[in-house]
Amino acid sequence: MAPVGSVSPCPRGPERRLSSVSALAPMTRLDYCDEPPAFGHEMLKLFAFDPNYVNLNHGSYGSLPLPVLAACNALTMRVESNPDLFVRIHQTALITECRELIAKFVNAKTDEIVLVRNTSHGLNTIMRSFDWNPGDVIVTCNTTYDAMSALARFIRDGPTHPHVSQFVIQWPTSHAEIVARYRDHLRAIPRHSGQKVVAMIDSVTSVPGVLMPWQELVKLCKEEGVYSVIDGAHSIGQEPNIDLGKADPDFWVSNCHKWLFAKRGCAIMFVAERNQGIVRSSFPTAKVYITPSDRVFPGESFVEQYNWNGTIDFVPPLSIKPALEFRKWIGGEAKISEYCHDMAMRGGAYLATMLGTRVMDPKGEFTLNMVNVQIPLPPSVAPSNAVTDAFNQKMLSPTNRKQIVSAGIYYHNGAWWTRCSAQIWTEASFLEDFEVLAGVLLEVVQEITQEFQASLVHKQHASR
Repeated sequence: MAPVGSVSPCPRGPERRLSSVSALAPMTRLDYCDEPPAFGHEMLKLFAFDPNYVNLNHGSYGSLPLPVLAACNALTMRVESNPDLFVRIHQTALITECRELIAKFVNAKTDEIVLVRNTSHGLNTIMRSFDWNPGDVIVTCNTTYDAMSALARFIRDGPTHPHVSQFVIQWPTSHAEIVARYRDHLRAIPRHSGQKVVAMIDSVTSVPGVLMPWQELVKLCKEEGVYSVIDGAHSIGQEPNIDLGKADPDFWVSNCHKWLFAKRGCAIMFVAERNQGIVRSSFPTAKVYITPSDRVFPGESFVEQYNWNGTIDFVPPLSIKPALEFRKWIGGEAKISEYCHDMAMRGGAYLATMLGTRVMDPKGEFTLNMVNVQIPLPPSVAPSNAVTDAFNQKMLSPTNRKQIVSAGIYYHNGAWWTRCSAQIWTEASFLEDFEVLAGVLLEVVQEITQEFQASLVHKQHASR
């Protein structure tokens, strides 16, 4: 039997077979018999996409490879064949195996890693665990994910009313400038004895889709006595060589169903051992919860609470293993990262040329596998949900063309942008996917400009 997480040799032939990974047997894995397809459109045969769908928005919801889906379906059948046996005998051991694999992947201790449903779930668990007092401060950013900004406001609106301090970033900028300004921002916060300051930091922001210097910001937090809570939703599987042991954040959460190719929804939550007493309870609270005053040590029962806190579909967290196997089979982390980053840089430059605009980060300091390109929408079209809804409707449900194209649309620093996610199926030859997106965007921009400018003129006349 091959080591856990490895790709086993197999007999010749095109078939792929399922086999158990251990004597426990309820979890299945794939033995990859064939050479993988080449990166580019050849990879599309390993995904279930509609043939008319051009997916440049992988970063939002992830995309499940068919081999991983097959492993998930086989595991579902195993669970359903005897739910009692699975839950009472096998589930904890299998969850532990996945925690061990993913802890090694990010260089963390196994018992600092637990599995949760998504990054928002994990960050809510962490932030709601602090005992907030008047005068405490939550540091956010104007680029903090919307739901996390709402979480900070929700905590602020509670009975103790901690203050929310927003750090503002506008591109163009640089990592060095962000670090310097963030240090100044932290030092400008009035401090007093017993006060908690908690910084919510994105490792890769959602919009714009950019890599932040989060490790350096964690260092600043340590220097200034600030807790670091890292929103790593877009990191695992996109950001290479993650080393939590070296970076040493206080808390770090990342979705495995985005860039790692696991099944939705699945995320890992890292809580440094020194802080496990802060996260006193899972959500929902598990039956193994121990009152803090009765604990032998502050983090007692931390891991056990997340092994079982209610009935869920256990397949998504257990899909971490086949996802890692799939990544190894297609070439491994370095090959995936290099290809996707190259596609993002080349595709973004090509798209900007086609649109007659610019790339947000032409030097690549902030770019991993997502690239941000300005859309030629005139300033008269002001930012609103109506505009983004119109883009989504016209791109995803067109009435006059067969091709469906998906890419993120957002407004930042006085301009409209598209966030494009490059992936292993993005075609390198002629950058075909970006060319399709350019044609659709030019068409949709023209339609939206006409519609919203006409609406603006109508409102102006109506107000006279």
